[in-house]
Amino acid sequence: MDRSPHTANGGYMPSSPHQEPSEALGQSEVFLSFQEKISKIAPVNRPVLVIGERGTGKELAASRLHFLSTRWQQPFVTINCSSLSPSLIESELFGHEKGAFTGASQKRLGRFEMADQGSLFLDEIGNIPLEAQEKILRVVEYGTFERVGSSSPCHVDVRIIAATNADLPALAEKGQFMRDLLDRLSFEVLYIPPLRMRKGDISLLANYFAARMAFEMGWEDLPRFSRQALSTLEAYAWPGNIRELKNVVERAVYQSASPIIRTIVFNPFKNPYAPATATEKSSRQEPVPDASAQPVIDDTVLDKPLDQAVWELKVQLLKHALIKANFNQKQAARLLGMTYHQFRALYRKHKEEVYPVHHYDAS
Repeated sequence: MDRSPHTANGGYMPSSPHQEPSEALGQSEVFLSFQEKISKIAPVNRPVLVIGERGTGKELAASRLHFLSTRWQQPFVTINCSSLSPSLIESELFGHEKGAFTGASQKRLGRFEMADQGSLFLDEIGNIPLEAQEKILRVVEYGTFERVGSSSPCHVDVRIIAATNADLPALAEKGQFMRDLLDRLSFEVLYIPPLRMRKGDISLLANYFAARMAFEMGWEDLPRFSRQALSTLEAYAWPGNIRELKNVVERAVYQSASPIIRTIVFNPFKNPYAPATATEKSSRQEPVPDASAQPVIDDTVLDKPLDQAVWELKVQLLKHALIKANFNQKQAARLLGMTYHQFRALYRKHKEEVYPVHHYDAS
């Protein structure tokens, strides 16, 4: 199997059929296996049920199903069923006629009509009321429905892709989800692997999100994770999956004072002013200075050629200034009595010798 990083077309609903979707990245076996399942079922014109934890990219998977299908040039319409009240969801799905209810000042098309000849993505389908489920079942079976306030049938050709993180068979057992609808929607059931099962992809995704964030912030240097920071990312369970990883990485880049990302904060809600517990007090340690990063001048420099001694001294001074300035390059320039542009020129010249430098990470 090809072990190169995999790029899969997918993304949110485009404004036109020709708009480029975003990307899904991964190279782990479990990720590539899931992408193969998508590729196999995508051309088959049947409903698909996508199941996955929050943040795993259910809409991304649904979008790829659409763009790899024969309907790829037709509309891909999405609706989050959990964001609508039971009184509004039928109107959103099936549309309404003018005067159908208070506030219905004109006829409105529903998502099914918008998705005609294309695909309709029903996210969090487990939250749909039973009344609306009955109408969806009729569309799946016969391709017809009535707008709210109308008795005239509408005919559509729509492929339904549904997603949930709920246990739909358990809901069906409790009478909270129609068994017939579940049977019709589950021609194929795709389980999205959680990020904790994709260990080989965490570093790939982290570097991707870090590079995008650095570009957004106007950084000149490409960010890199220290070995300890990368190990921390790979050891975490990621309950929020890719969405959580993206937030954590972007926060780390934004808070870092150097291109090397060393500090990872998983919980931004930790109150720094809250009284410390006994465990926290006992676990606190003072930063350990890295003696190797301090400038050292002794008689041995006289045993070296002048150019080599000056070169090494510049590197040591750069390291020391960066550490003392907490890797803030403008502050380091001030410590050395240089302008920022002078410092940047010197930094670029000696960058390979300056990095990596050891830096205490209190997180």
